[in-house]
Amino acid sequence: MYCLRGPKLSSSEEMLRHARSQKVVQINLELIGLEGDADLQFLLQGGDLLKVRSPSWKKTRHFRLMEDCKTMWSESRKMFKNSKTFSLDDISAVRMGRQSEGLQKNTEDLVEDRCFSIMFKGRRKNLDLIASSEEEARRWLNSLQKVVSNRNNLNRLQKTEHWIFNCLRKADKNEDDKMSQSELKDFLRLINVEVDDKYAEMLFQKCDKSKSGYLAGEEIKHFYELLTQREEIDVIYQEYAKPTGFMSPQNLVDFLIKEQREEATLADAHNIIQKHEPDDNAKEKKLLSKDGFLMYMHHPETMVLDPAHREVYQDMSQPLNHYFISSSHNTYLMEDQLTGPSSTEAYVRALLKGCRCVELDVWDGSDDEPVIYHGYTLTSKILFKDAIKSIKEYAFKTSDFPVILSLENHCSVAQQEVMADHMTSILGSALVTAPLGGVMPSDFPSPKELKGKFLIKGKRLNKLGASFAPETAAADETDVTEEDEANNEDRDGQKEEEKIKETKKLKLAKALSDMVVYCKSVHFNGFEDARQNLSFYEMSSFKEPKAMTLAEESANSYIRHNVDKLSRIYPAGSRTNSSNYSPVPLWNAGCQIVALNFQTTCTDMDVHQGRFLVNGKSGYILKPAFMRDGATEFDPITLTRGPWLKHKTLHVMVISAQQLPKVNTKKTSIVDPLVRVQVYGVPADVAEKETTAVANNGFNPVWNENFQFDVYVPELALVRFTIEDHDSTSSNEFVGQFTLPFDSLKMGYRHVPLLGKNGDTLPSSGLFLHIMVLDVE
Repeated sequence: MYCLRGPKLSSSEEMLRHARSQKVVQINLELIGLEGDADLQFLLQGGDLLKVRSPSWKKTRHFRLMEDCKTMWSESRKMFKNSKTFSLDDISAVRMGRQSEGLQKNTEDLVEDRCFSIMFKGRRKNLDLIASSEEEARRWLNSLQKVVSNRNNLNRLQKTEHWIFNCLRKADKNEDDKMSQSELKDFLRLINVEVDDKYAEMLFQKCDKSKSGYLAGEEIKHFYELLTQREEIDVIYQEYAKPTGFMSPQNLVDFLIKEQREEATLADAHNIIQKHEPDDNAKEKKLLSKDGFLMYMHHPETMVLDPAHREVYQDMSQPLNHYFISSSHNTYLMEDQLTGPSSTEAYVRALLKGCRCVELDVWDGSDDEPVIYHGYTLTSKILFKDAIKSIKEYAFKTSDFPVILSLENHCSVAQQEVMADHMTSILGSALVTAPLGGVMPSDFPSPKELKGKFLIKGKRLNKLGASFAPETAAADETDVTEEDEANNEDRDGQKEEEKIKETKKLKLAKALSDMVVYCKSVHFNGFEDARQNLSFYEMSSFKEPKAMTLAEESANSYIRHNVDKLSRIYPAGSRTNSSNYSPVPLWNAGCQIVALNFQTTCTDMDVHQGRFLVNGKSGYILKPAFMRDGATEFDPITLTRGPWLKHKTLHVMVISAQQLPKVNTKKTSIVDPLVRVQVYGVPADVAEKETTAVANNGFNPVWNENFQFDVYVPELALVRFTIEDHDSTSSNEFVGQFTLPFDSLKMGYRHVPLLGKNGDTLPSSGLFLHIMVLDVE
């Protein structure tokens, strides 16, 4: 039987392997700063948990943290079953109780206290688990949360050291703590570097001081130092560390003022040395060593994104419609628009990404319970009340600012009453059901005034003012025009008069109608009609093609319209695969609620997240002053002179990258990286430039290439840095990217964190640039 799992080891071999394993664990604990931590020891020891997939599929699996202190391992107790692993870096959250959709469907209430779920980044399914007791479940929860948090808080150098050590260990196939020349080549491939035999031999000979034919101890350390040396950082450091070889506080101030364009004092320099210098002797002498300088340059506050913009820094007391609002389309869908699953988890993921406007397509369900799904398709259904519960639970985890519930209501009056009851009972006082202050408003309240509140967007039977005139409010009319997205898409090809004839009518329950206060859905009949006949709270939804046409042909009229009212844009019906469109032209036209398919990873979604990366990830970005002025002459297409025109030149020097991931998991596959720099904004600002490709080096490629861009409307511009794996025979493959608003760029030498396809940080990877922004006279 043992031969099926490999030959049985002798007792002495087992002891040796155990000792080596313990040594590896100890080194990893030191690298991540968790020596002696009880929670990490608990995970290393592991234990049995019940894995849940369905009401009838609940099976015991053994879980434990592997020696690298990064990978979770699980296996069945049965023979012949394969073990499975996942990285702690892939975990987005660990939740206690029956919070996941799977546990709610597949378990009973009585196991609530023993359940927990591991949520993963991207589209990977949750891992639903049941422990033997509440105490054990909480121990798993707390231990996993602690170790994941620890990994997220490691600095770049710690992550690099941890990663390289474990790559070295993998390359040491015979586990003798020595490295042969062939093992050295294997190691280089693991870290994404391909070298020819001559270079590998030269590197090996340079480190093999003992001439023994293998590297060990200090020789491996020397090899590591050669590998991780940052020549580009050395050059910068040495320029300011003259003549002593160390940076004094004054040297550091000079660097910060001259290169980084920052206001800095000697007190600031002393604080930096105290915080980042690893050598106690240098710290005592108030000097910054090269290692300390590198640690400082890797700190989040010194990176390309202005640290002041990480927090809420904009005025949040303007009317709600003066902000761009992070918005999702058909939020309940996990995949495509026709056959994919609907899930409450989709709402959770969107809200945790900072989304502030979610969509609910509601239809009559069985047992008098409304359901959510994409009507007339094969998408699965979820209960309306379950969606509202999930929204209530996660609405304000990432942002305190208001959430808009965009209702596509297809229900009978009876089930609309149920909808109203569910929202009242679940959302409670957080649901806005009357104008703030109890008086008829003349403008929107601000995000600040609406903190922690839910707004309903939907149909309303009458004008808002009717609720302040009881004698005229009791109308018998319960019909409203039904203008759902599906209805609009079905009639795209019809003439306007035919559409009017076929307009559907929907009976509307008064209880649901009265919940619509600041976001009443109405049909758009042109800008002039809206200006003359619509109140500020009456808003229209525009399908993508119509909105794009208006943004191109009537941009100034659209901008002025959006000074007074809200506009929502949604994808064309032809996007059945949940693809996205560029939100940039619609933002240029002042549209606030530009809804994208959050489940789809793509350039458009990266740009969307880049727009909302700043202002504390609040999901609200204040529009420029020239887009909040009702008399504005701004037109992004023609671009005449005005306060919006602030011509600047952006100079970008792409210097180097570090620890890029492999895009192909094959052992021999090495990245050939190139960097693409793109500017998004008004048409005059749109530009793109790219470096040459560096062959066979994803570990420390160097470019030193310069680009220049003209930016005319910086307040609307975004900058995107993308790294791709060059392929001369087919399309390049995506490696990582980072997008941010132009006005949030920091000047000087800056590291850029990289985000993967799912929008999550690539732990050890980065790009190194020099940035300069100059005013054009």
